[in-house]
Amino acid sequence: MSVRKRVCVVVLGDIGRSPRMQYHVKSLLEHNFTVDLVGYVETPPLAQITASDQVKIHELNPFPNLELPRLINYVTKTIWQFLTLLVALLSISRPDLMLCQNPPAIPTLFVCYYYCWLRNTRLLVDWHNYTHTILALTSTETSLVVRIARWMEGYYGRRSAGNLCVTEAMKRNLLKVWDIKATVLYDRPPEHFRPISLEERHELYMKLSTSISEFLTRTSDDFKESGVIESTNFTQRLSNGTILAKPLRPGILISSTSWTPDEDFSVLLSALEMYEEHVRGKPRGEFPDLVCIITGKGPQKEFYLNVLKGKKWQHVSVATPWLENEDYPKLLAAADLGVCLHWSSSGLDLPMKVVDMFGCGLPVCAINFQCLEELVQHRTNGFIFNNSAELFEHLIYWFERFPDNIALHSLKEEMNKSLRNFQQLRWKDNWDREALTYFQ
Repeated sequence: MSVRKRVCVVVLGDIGRSPRMQYHVKSLLEHNFTVDLVGYVETPPLAQITASDQVKIHELNPFPNLELPRLINYVTKTIWQFLTLLVALLSISRPDLMLCQNPPAIPTLFVCYYYCWLRNTRLLVDWHNYTHTILALTSTETSLVVRIARWMEGYYGRRSAGNLCVTEAMKRNLLKVWDIKATVLYDRPPEHFRPISLEERHELYMKLSTSISEFLTRTSDDFKESGVIESTNFTQRLSNGTILAKPLRPGILISSTSWTPDEDFSVLLSALEMYEEHVRGKPRGEFPDLVCIITGKGPQKEFYLNVLKGKKWQHVSVATPWLENEDYPKLLAAADLGVCLHWSSSGLDLPMKVVDMFGCGLPVCAINFQCLEELVQHRTNGFIFNNSAELFEHLIYWFERFPDNIALHSLKEEMNKSLRNFQQLRWKDNWDREALTYFQ
């Protein structure tokens, strides 16, 4: 009997909010590997991972919140992460291969490289972005920490057994700057990110209406109509079981954000403000009200929620719900337009949230940056904007005479066709084609 190969997957971050690394684990399980998954468990990981007896999750203790000066806090946190990660790795059986996520490079690459050197284990680095460009957002490119991070990424990346990255632009940059040869493994949507039926939408709206008031029907008039037994702000069910979409329903705008400096929420906020002013006073039916759903959590969330409390909008509402893992892809599929504010600190990575939206058949408005065209093509599968004014123009264009603007019919058909083509290649087949050879 052949012995299962063992892979250690290291995520120096929240496992539940690291979808790409979780998809790696799922693919490894499908090929009968045993997996040790090391990381923080602030958000529940995927059920397929937690339910598998071939995966053992080694939970890292998070760094305690201390009131320390910034530099001292960073150094102390790095030492804490170094020790907790090292202890976790020393507690597992020797893996045949280690898959390490970058960023963060400090102290992850250092610890993982020397652990693999001592244990005679092959190290594979999966490049999602660059640590030094993220650090430079709150510092300068010439600061000591940024220079150390840049050196570590180049030094240990060159000495790893293999490298995966997320774009062709990053592949070229890794080779040019550090002489690192990498294989492009594009993010692709797994099977559960898919379009859904009108009945599934209605069931989702009914479920979420208990926590999102904007999904509730606003009047009791629906139930005065003959045969209506269930109603949401967007759909209704008749007594014979038929589900109907309401003709003058609100539009659903959805965005997923980490509430960090590389996703400037104020751009969307300004565009919504412009939409509110534009729609105010217009005849009913010319433009719909907008329900804007913002998912995710992060350091700037409370700040922007306080800003939103001061808005007295009549035609735009914003909800920031907590969603169960199985509801997030369904809500993407039930929305009318996605918004992506991720602009990339390096200009070399692509937003996975757009991949998820495309998997669900949802066109997206994405803020422009260097290599975005590898994923989003303007007016083919979505729209590209550079500022809040351009985003506002796209919202007006898309939602005018919603949902039955005849002038948009051919464009929407072309977008749907493009998105269906995108959905032909899923994560599983792409991983088998591009990444499996590294693990064999």
